[in-house]
Amino acid sequence: MMNKYNFFICAILLILVVSCSEDTIDIVRTGNISGKVTDKVTGAALENVKITTNPASTTVFTDSVGRFRLNDVAVDDYSVQAELAGYATGFESTAVIEGNTAQVSFELTVSNTQNLPPVAPTLVSPEDGAEELPLDVTFIWEASDPENDELSYTLDLRNGTTDEMEIYEVGQDTTFTVSNLQLATMYFWQVTVTDGTNDPVSSIISDFKTLTLPDNPYLFVKEKNGNLVIYSGAKDTVIGPNSQPDFNVLQLTSDNTNSFSPRKSNILNKIAFLRNSGGSTHIFTMNFNGTGVTQITSQKPIAGFRTEELEFTWAQNDSKIYYPHFDKLYSVNSDGSGFKLEYTTSDGAFISEVAVPQFDDDLVMLKTNNSSGYDIRIYTARLSTQSEENIIFENVNGAAGGIDISANADKALFTWDISGSQNSSYRIFNSRIFLYNIGSPNTPIPLETDVLDGENEHDVKFSPSEGEIIFTRVKNNFGAVPAIYSFVFDQQSQDDQLLFTDSFMPDWE
Repeated sequence: MMNKYNFFICAILLILVVSCSEDTIDIVRTGNISGKVTDKVTGAALENVKITTNPASTTVFTDSVGRFRLNDVAVDDYSVQAELAGYATGFESTAVIEGNTAQVSFELTVSNTQNLPPVAPTLVSPEDGAEELPLDVTFIWEASDPENDELSYTLDLRNGTTDEMEIYEVGQDTTFTVSNLQLATMYFWQVTVTDGTNDPVSSIISDFKTLTLPDNPYLFVKEKNGNLVIYSGAKDTVIGPNSQPDFNVLQLTSDNTNSFSPRKSNILNKIAFLRNSGGSTHIFTMNFNGTGVTQITSQKPIAGFRTEELEFTWAQNDSKIYYPHFDKLYSVNSDGSGFKLEYTTSDGAFISEVAVPQFDDDLVMLKTNNSSGYDIRIYTARLSTQSEENIIFENVNGAAGGIDISANADKALFTWDISGSQNSSYRIFNSRIFLYNIGSPNTPIPLETDVLDGENEHDVKFSPSEGEIIFTRVKNNFGAVPAIYSFVFDQQSQDDQLLFTDSFMPDWE
């Protein structure tokens, strides 16, 4: 009986010991958090600011001087939050240490949550699905803001062929022009607006397509980014003194490659041109819109005295291309086949230029020169007999070139430096345009254009009707900017018409 009693007493004592031990472990260590809340801009104390913590503890509100205190907060790391209507919620971190008071201060800023976002932009122009747009497109849109906040815009433009995205920071304007778009290309555009406060708002996505086949009779070259680039263009539809140059100018080749000396074929709807390839200069063709670029020559490149002085031509109803290679004239079919030697000079002179009449497939007009570009001869030759037929120009000093021949092979155009200068740099001083009646005993006639002393005229070509000509005019100093003009026969009182600025190497079909 005594053993049972002793066991009972020991059990009670053990329970009491364990209970005392647990009371000691569960004692909560606490500290305090106090602080002040003010307006960040004015510095004024803010009353009735709700103060909470994470992890959660007591919730309190600031008094009339912006002060608050949280007592008996368990020891821990806290994020303290301050909330007041009209202000952005503030967050501050702190650590509560047993028996200490952590100090926390808030500077609240006025909340923008009441500021409404802008209305999504409305795309005005170009219209969704528009086609045959020029390569310079002006984008127009509209947008508004409920508070009349100052708005800024971004234009996103994606090329549907290459998937390349261009992003333009427009600023506050609601119009923006993008130049040099690609021909026959679908584009997608979108405008995003921001008021600087809310998240940006975007418009719907709209699309349009650029010109498929430009109706431009002129081809020419401009220098861009250090390369020669081929363009097409037209004459202003306004006739007279109010007509403007550079009408409907479209870029056809990339400014990342060197492309020049364009020659148009209306029969094949192709443009032949020169391009550097593998250390040589070869003939390429492309469609009127700049697509479908194909190299035509391969066995022999075009070559001779200075590449920029060399010219080739479509021949035999545009089924072939004639081109020079030093003292030889070669032909190649328009698809690159049928490479053939057509003519060799009898004196070893370099052939630099070739032109053909429309109605005589056996006749060619050639300009030859020596390895320095001089000792010029311009004449027609019969391919079937390999013989010269009519001498047009020879035995003169100075540079000459830019040859062309009429459809009936009865007229010839060329240019000649009347200064007669021959120098190691091949500098030309006073190049003028001459017209010659083939077979006539008379000397070539200089055309009375508006050229001035110190200016040169180059690259002369008949118009399709042969009622006028097109040519390049440029001052003779290094770095001068060229331009392309037209001249009408039998209208000597009419000024030459400026067609394209900063341009040269024209062709007209």
